[in-house]
This record gives sequence, C-alpha cells and structure tokens, in this order.
Amino acid sequence: MDYKDAGVDIEAGRDFVTQIRQDVQSTYRSEVLGGLGGFGGCFQLPSGYQQPILVSGTDGVGTKLKIAQELNRHDTVGIDLVAMCVNDILTSGAEPLFFLDYLATGKLNPQQLADVVKGIAQGCRLSGCALLGGETAEMPGFYQLGEYDIAGFCVGVVEKSQLLDGSKIQVGDVAIALSSTGVHSNGFSLVRKIVASLNISWDYSPKILGGQTLGEALITPTRIYVQPILEALRGEIEIHGMAHITGGGLPENLPRCLGQNQSIKVDLDSWEVLPIFRWLAEVGQVSPEAMLETFNMGIGFVVIVPAEQADLTRNWFEVRNIPSYKIGEVTPGNGTFDW
Repeated sequence: MDYKDAGVDIEAGRDFVTQIRQDVQSTYRSEVLGGLGGFGGCFQLPSGYQQPILVSGTDGVGTKLKIAQELNRHDTVGIDLVAMCVNDILTSGAEPLFFLDYLATGKLNPQQLADVVKGIAQGCRLSGCALLGGETAEMPGFYQLGEYDIAGFCVGVVEKSQLLDGSKIQVGDVAIALSSTGVHSNGFSLVRKIVASLNISWDYSPKILGGQTLGEALITPTRIYVQPILEALRGEIEIHGMAHITGGGLPENLPRCLGQNQSIKVDLDSWEVLPIFRWLAEVGQVSPEAMLETFNMGIGFVVIVPAEQADLTRNWFEVRNIPSYKIGEVTPGNGTFDW
C-alpha cells in the first residue's frame, strides 16, 4: 500500500498549491521576505515605528461553513475568516500585517479549497495584510466527503502611544455603530436550528428579504472595517475605543472596550435592524433578549468618540458607504451594558 491507498493524495496537494500561488502572491506587501513554499513565512516590521507593539488574533468561521458546503459556495468563507481576525486586532488600533490559515479536510479537493483560499486572499487584500503562509491537512476518516474546516491567525502592529486599551475612553463619550452586512460569522448554530425546524431549503426566499434567497443572505461575508478605520485614526477622528461585535452580540462585546468604572447605555431603537434578523426572530420565536445576545443585529463594529465628534464620525463613514448610527454613550458604572 501507499499513502494514496490510505486516503492522502500528495499529487492533489501539489495541484492545490499550484492553483493558489497567484492568489497568495497577490496579497504580498513590501515587507514580505521570500515566497510560497518555505517552512515558515518571513516578514520585516514596517519602518517608522518608535515603540512598535505587535497585536495578534485567531479565529474560525464556525458552522457557517455547513451552509457554504451545502450550497457548494466556497469563495466567500475565506473573507469571513480574515474578517474575524483582522477586525478583532483592529480594536487595539493595530494595522494588520500578515495572516496565516489552516485548512483541514477529509479528502483534498483542489478546486474546492482553492476557492476557499481565493476568499482568504480577497480578505487579505481588503485589509491590506499579506497572506504569509498556511497549512493544509488531509485527514481521511475525520471529515465527511466534501467537508472542511478553516482557522486563521493574524498579526498587526501599533505604536505604543496609540494603543487603544480603554484608558482613553471618558464618561460622556458616544458610541457610533457601523452597520454589518448581515449575520457575519456568529450565531449560525441557532440559524441552522431555526431553518431545520421549518423544513425549508436554502433556496427559500422570504418576502422580507426582497427577492434574495435565504442561502444568499446568510452566506454574505463579514464586513472588513480595517481600511476606513485606519484612515479615520490617521485623520481627524479622535477614536478613544472600538469593539468588534461578534459572539455574544452588543451586550458582551461593547463593554470589553471600556475603561475602569465605566458602563455603556444604548438606545435599542437607534439603528435599523436588518431584515434577516427580523425574519429569524419571527419564525424562530426568539426573544429580543436572546436575539441581542446571539447576533450582531445589524451592527458589526462600534467606535467610541468624543460627543462633539459624533456627527463628524458618522459623516466619515457614510461617505465611505458604511451606514452608521449614534447608539449610546459611556456612563459611570462597573462595566455593564444598559438599555
């Protein structure tokens, strides 16, 4: 017997690397040293930093992958993967530098996983970071045919004096919410349970979605906020803190960016809840509290700014085609989310 008899196809692995080479190289920054195929990726820190602080983050896509695999649509989940990592480190004020991915599958399908990497490369280009390397594991017997899992890891850099750690936030600062593109990459275990209970397909098109199918709405990739936020930090917007709204929704994530002895009070009627969330709440009979603690509800990212910059901040993002809302303010407290 040989390795292929055991379920691992080395030739398919070589074909896969050939297919992704151009996409990977399209993400390279000038600081990348070497090329694809080494045992490790090398990256030179950008010049100009006096006290550079490295910020790292890692994440996956979760059970949203099940929908992608059932739809046989694999070119968007890579964007989700990058977004979940780079949006996280962005909250510290860090510029993403490079990204690494891990892909695991039962039987390597070069075209399928090349589509996944195409999405990862697109996410890296959108966030300005290099896809520095990755690992692909073929694990026969561990995953069903056609199934795969992905995880990612990114590293960014920020000047120590500009690191956002809650210390700059003041009572009276306001929370400006930036819209999400949909469910992003959290809460899909509940989404799938609701859909399964209705015995409907991903091709079903609820009237509230305006002609879009359920599958299309749910597979929409996570919005990447890196470029407009970095532009704002380097411009006239005085950002004191930021939060990426992921698992746990606003109640869990927004207080994470606050300083000591601070809370956040939010007006739940201050933004437009996206149709997909209204549909899920109605057909799944999900309480408002459970929705808020599971999904982003139409808000993917929040910046905390001085009250006098609220309008300026909103206009900044609106002209960059990111709907924004003033949703609340920082109050004295002990780290709670109040509404």
